[in-house]
Amino acid sequence: MDEVLEAAELVADSGFEGAVVWLLRIVGALLVLGGLGLWLLTEAGLLWVPAVLIVAGVILAVVPQVLLSLAELTG
Repeated sequence: MDEVLEAAELVADSGFEGAVVWLLRIVGALLVLGGLGLWLLTEAGLLWVPAVLIVAGVILAVVPQVLLSLAELTG
């Protein structure tokens, strides 16, 4: 966990935190859309694959901003 906070602090210090957060949000949105597409548009029997994509997308959309806020509070 310390390594993740150090990486977030490095990004926050570089001034690119907004770009990195938005990039991860876009990737997260694409993962959610891909998961929903697999779930709704295919007849796949493996429902855990779309679920993993949706959960990973939500995590990528939420976690970067939280980590940067934590890095600013602790550093």
